[in-house]
Formats: sequence, C-alpha cells, structure tokens
Amino acid sequence: MRRVIADWLPHLESRRPSGMATAELLDLELADSSPSASGRTRSEFAGEGGGRYDDGPTRPTLRPVRPQESISDQPVGPHRPEDPFAAEEEHSALPGSTGEHLLQSAYETERRARKFYEDQVLDHLNERMKEFIRSMSMAFIATADGHGECDSSLRAGPEGFIEVLGDRHVAYPEYRGNGVMASLGNISENPHVGILLVDFVDALIGLHVNGKARILEDADLRAIHPGLRSDFERGRKPERWVVVQVEEAYIHCRKHIPRMAPVSRNRAWGTDDVKRKGGDYFAAKGTPRPWHQTQPQHD
Repeated sequence: MRRVIADWLPHLESRRPSGMATAELLDLELADSSPSASGRTRSEFAGEGGGRYDDGPTRPTLRPVRPQESISDQPVGPHRPEDPFAAEEEHSALPGSTGEHLLQSAYETERRARKFYEDQVLDHLNERMKEFIRSMSMAFIATADGHGECDSSLRAGPEGFIEVLGDRHVAYPEYRGNGVMASLGNISENPHVGILLVDFVDALIGLHVNGKARILEDADLRAIHPGLRSDFERGRKPERWVVVQVEEAYIHCRKHIPRMAPVSRNRAWGTDDVKRKGGDYFAAKGTPRPWHQTQPQHD
C-alpha cells in the first residue's frame, strides 16, 4: 500500500489545487489503517497502548436519572450522606449532558468518553483554537427556541468574519437576510448555541464551540470593541452581532470530513435578486400549508 501511495503522490501533487493538504496528510488519508488489512488483531494493538481506549468486558451499572431541580430545591450546606450523587458533585463536573453520560454507561463507552473530556474539551479557547477560528470563512450555527424546537443555519464571510474577542468570547455578524430571524428569534428565547467550524480544504479538521449567546447591535458592540473590522464589501455590513460566551470548545475529528477545493466566486451580499438567492429551487411556492392565508387581505 505505501509503495502505491509513493507512486501516486507525485501525480496528486501535480493535480492538487491551491490550498490543499500537504503530501504527509494525503499519505495519511490514503493509507489503509484498519487492523484487518495488516493481519493484526485488536489485542495486538491494545498491547501498544490501544488498551486505554478499550472499555473492557465489565458492564457499568446504570445510574438513576437525576430529576431536574430548581435552585430552591437544592440543599444548603454539605450534601446529605444519603444523597447518591454527593461524592460525584464534590468533584468538578464532567462536560456534557445527563443524557450522554447515561448512554455512555449503557453502551459501555464511559472510559473513552472520559478520556475525550480530559484530553480534548476545554471551557475556553486556547491560542490554536483562536487561530483556527480566524482562518474560517463559514460556520454552522445550531439554535433552539424555548420549546426545544431546533434550527441549524449557515453563516459565511471572508476569513476572520467571526471575531475572537478573547479566551471566552467570540462574535459573529448578522447581515441583512430574508427577515425571518429564525436563529436570532431562538436565541431571544433560549441563549444556548452550538457553532461548528470545519476546514474542508487544508487540515480536514473541525472545531465545536458551544456557549451562551446574546444579541448586540453593531454600534453597541463597536463601542465595546472599537477594533472590529470595518472593511466590508457592498451589502455586507453587519446589522447586529451574536456574542457567544464559550462554555465548551473541542475538536471534530477528521476521518469523515470530505476534502473540497475552493473556487472563486462573486457573492452578491444583501441582494434581493430571486435567481441569485436560489429562487423556488425546492418548488415549495404554492404548496398548501397550515399558515397560508385563506381569506383575502383588505386594506
């Protein structure tokens, strides 16, 4: 396999578009790393340190789901001895939800999950994460309203359109759109947001940034951070910003990220031109739906 890769690398190098990965990373992508391909067993890999990723044969005992408590329900002072969660809460809580911790127990992945929490999950941005964010030209934003109804949306701009305001805060701009305000509406009810940034071109890696958001008008944020960029293309001036206080930041692994090549294009920021916006691409116009107006409007 490595000989085949070596023979093909010069060919790949000659065809690689500008900005694509190094030969070393392509070598890694093309190499067959499955244990079955090399004839080695799982136990042989475990002997080289792989065992630390193995949860072992013992099935953990499922813990009861703790009911949601209000602040007034929580005991004052030390935990009562009979509280089964007392010992756990005396230590720093792990990241993640109660649901994911219960499923880790049910599916025997607790040890792998704990290693990921301890090795990869931060409660702030380190310097490499900040550098990565500044290099991104798009992001996927996940929000939910007060009832938990979800929405996921794409945000894009030139490299660095997401502003890094420090170790614990980032801000992304909101431009003129279709007027629905789906993401901002969700944030106004429920401040929790998830941001996924993916490098599809060079490193094939992703970064999750989860936290609590608030909405600020452009002028208000500039009064606090006068260094925000102001060299905008026509139609791309932010109307307002979403400022996110970072609670979790962690890697999205590269193994299923497709490689893409950047292509230059002219973007009509802020346009209302139907064709440039995509028109009725999915043939939704005219389809009956519950919120269609059934009675004619009268002035």
